Amino acid sequence: MGEKWKHTALLVIDMQNDFVLEDGLMRVNGGKAIVPNVVKTVEIARQRGILVVWVVREHDPLGRDVECFRRHLYPPGKVGPTSKGSEGAKLVDGLEIKDGDYKLVKTRFSAFFATHLHSFLQSAGIDSLVIVGVQTPNCIRQTVFDAVALDYESITVLVDATAAATPDIHIANIFDMKNVGVATPSIEEWSEADA
Repeated sequence: MGEKWKHTALLVIDMQNDFVLEDGLMRVNGGKAIVPNVVKTVEIARQRGILVVWVVREHDPLGRDVECFRRHLYPPGKVGPTSKGSEGAKLVDGLEIKDGDYKLVKTRFSAFFATHLHSFLQSAGIDSLVIVGVQTPNCIRQTVFDAVALDYESITVLVDATAAATPDIHIANIFDMKNVGVATPSIEEWSEADA
């Protein structure tokens, strides 16, 4: 475990059944394909002593804390996407929160919006972020742009451990993030860096 990584956190975003599985209520087409790469990234992070932060959506079953444009997905008597305690809100098979990891619940795209993530990371001495998960134009991008605004020293999005509905959407958003100083290596490139 190198000294280099003690100021780095891995944010694993929305790798939940409702976003990843074929029958997920909010399925992201590219989500299932990246699961093995996200698993591998978490393993590398743990080997390096990097803090793993599981960022998940968990909503009130009545949808009272969901965005206005999604409230129709929570009609009375129906379990809406990522409702607290539902199967859909659980992490996909192969991913698990372990001792020393941290779980952060959000109700909007950005992991920073209306959460205590920034103060938690600051108190842990974190100034560098590595980000994986779904989906690139929404939760990944919003979290990244907030991290840029909050002056994190280093922000990395692993290009093959993040996904969107289509490869074109993914690539376009990666391009935009690269243009604001975000590093976008593959897992292989990242795993070989200062290993």
